[in-house]
Amino acid sequence: MSLTLPPLLYLSAADVRRALPMPDAIAAMREAFLQLSCGRVVLPPRVRIDAACDNGVALFMPCYVHEGNLLGLKLVTLFERNPQRGLPLVQALVIVADGTTGMPLAVMDGASLTALRTGAASGVATDCLAREDAEVAAVFGGGVQGRTQLEAVCCVRHIRHARVYDADATAGERFAAEMTERLGLPVQRAADPAQALEDAAVVCTATTSSRAVFQDHELPPGVHINAVGSYKPDVSEIPCETVCRARIVVDHRASALEEAGDLLLPLRQGRIRKEQVHAELGEVLAGRAPGRSSAGEITLFKSVGVAIQDLFAAARAAANARTLHLGIDLPR
Repeated sequence: MSLTLPPLLYLSAADVRRALPMPDAIAAMREAFLQLSCGRVVLPPRVRIDAACDNGVALFMPCYVHEGNLLGLKLVTLFERNPQRGLPLVQALVIVADGTTGMPLAVMDGASLTALRTGAASGVATDCLAREDAEVAAVFGGGVQGRTQLEAVCCVRHIRHARVYDADATAGERFAAEMTERLGLPVQRAADPAQALEDAAVVCTATTSSRAVFQDHELPPGVHINAVGSYKPDVSEIPCETVCRARIVVDHRASALEEAGDLLLPLRQGRIRKEQVHAELGEVLAGRAPGRSSAGEITLFKSVGVAIQDLFAAARAAANARTLHLGIDLPR
């Protein structure tokens, strides 16, 4: 007897954004980090393939989670010459499969999902680590990631004013205008990093810079930093001096200590020790590690991004899409 297999759900970038509003993405990330730090996730190291002849890299990120019995795989590519070709720098697909049968359930645009889940992770970290009275945010990087960073921060703190700094002034102006309209609060382009940081309580760095995007002495006391741009061992957005004096929380300890240049560079220089990585975010969420210890403390959430984030975000997006009748059913 032949079985009629259910269709495979496909979600475009627009579908993903409609199916996964930021509050839902933040809720999904809370659960993802809790499951990760409780040891309920199989998370192999991501596989990297370099296309050196064209300044490109492909990353393959698999994951299995016992809760819900789900499998996930993300393929993400970053080709540096793509913007000159009129193509996106980052392109990705995410697959969600049933963990019992192995049957693929949904496939979706991964670039939009990545931006949402990365922003949402910083939303969770901000809620755990930033001061309750945080009202001013600073964003470094006027791209897609910067947008979801600010959106997520505004979901968990009552932000009254924000600034953005981008080396490309036009990109900064565009970001400020768009996010002012989207969020209903004043977002201004800063002329330099120091201006961006004035009175900031939450700072998000989401750039492709290979060097620190601000100077340590420019940071106000008691600031919380979400550092999400650097994902290579030899690249750092955050000054070494800042890392040395911050309470460091990571998304996943093993991944961060393998890939995060923001941490690896001061480690190699002997400026910090591995033991100075205070906790994983899931450990803070579970109450196994404390968050902020004082109003004047600098806290740093370093995220390199892990596959459990993609799996939980994609599963939530797929479930919502079915309810909202979004996407396309592909025949088997």
